[in-house]
Parts: sequence; C-alpha cells; structure tokens
Amino acid sequence: MRICRLLKPNLRNFFATHIRMASDQLGELGKGVGKGGGGGGAVREAGGAFGRRQAAEEEMYFKRKEQEQLAVLRKHHQEEIDHHKREIQRLQQEIIRHEGRIRKLRLDD
Repeated sequence: MRICRLLKPNLRNFFATHIRMASDQLGELGKGVGKGGGGGGAVREAGGAFGRRQAAEEEMYFKRKEQEQLAVLRKHHQEEIDHHKREIQRLQQEIIRHEGRIRKLRLDD
C-alpha cells in the first residue's frame, strides 16, 4: 500500500479500478447463472460438474482454433518471406546483367 501513496492520484485510481474490475469479472466458468458462470446454454446455466466440463471444452475448442489460425498465419508469412527472397535473387541477377552491359558499353568507347 505504500506504493499507492507514492503514485499520483489519477494513476492510483486507475490501478484500483482495474484491479477491482479484474477480480469481479468472471468467477469460475461453468458454475451457473448468477455465480460467475454466465448463461451459455442449459447445461452451463445449471452449473455443476457438467457446466464446468462444458466450459472447459469450450475453452479448449477456442484455444485449438487460435492455434490453427496462428499456424496458418505463420505459414502465410513464411511463404511471403520465401517469395521476397526469390524476388531479391531475381533483382540481383538483373543488376549483374545491367552492370555487365555498362562495362561492355565502356569498353566499346
């Protein structure tokens, strides 16, 4: 609490509000309506073991979806990197070809 006294009043209020919001936000998922579990269907509204199980399955589903999306995004970025590397090589060959033409023109003078 000593740190809170050292902070400016507006920062102190921000941190206190943020901590309060985070602590009251969810509760335990799947506990039932009015108990922090939310209303995610009949099973979750009833609460109990089945509600917690459904909440856990939903969390796992969304985590898997997120992992799949990240894998697709990584693959896309790697393809972009490979494409740009090929383009760099092509442009470097063009530079070498043009430098050769310039050398040939200088020798012809």
